[in-house]
Amino acid sequence: MDRGLAVVLTAAVGGLVALQAPVNSGLGRVVGTFQGALVSFLVGTALLVVLASVADGGLGQVAEARHVAWYYLVGGALGVAYVCTVLVTVRSLGAGGVTAATIAGQLTMALVVDQLGILGVAKNPVTAGRLLGVVLLAGGVYLIVRD
Repeated sequence: MDRGLAVVLTAAVGGLVALQAPVNSGLGRVVGTFQGALVSFLVGTALLVVLASVADGGLGQVAEARHVAWYYLVGGALGVAYVCTVLVTVRSLGAGGVTAATIAGQLTMALVVDQLGILGVAKNPVTAGRLLGVVLLAGGVYLIVRD
């Protein structure tokens, strides 16, 4: 995929992710925090069953997951941690604060992953410019969440 198209597509979906916290929070207020997260994941799972069944290889490919290292299977648990956390924190931080803090955490961890070259990602050393980007992003989070 063209890099420019990849950036546009990722940014567009990132905008949708910003909607995830308030949508799930509203659901959680009605049905309960963890119950809301469960409903959210059930809806997502149903959609993924449909998508995976029509994708190349179909649902049969799912069985291949038994051949991957255990740490490649924790993605769902990481999603649960995110959804359950932001479902509650959006009530005090707002959608902007949750999104800013999420992005800051993602970028910080991504730099660690890049530096170490772990989880199948090619090594990409942390530079002064990248560190400055994280510091500026942290400053942005502060400006967004302060009262």
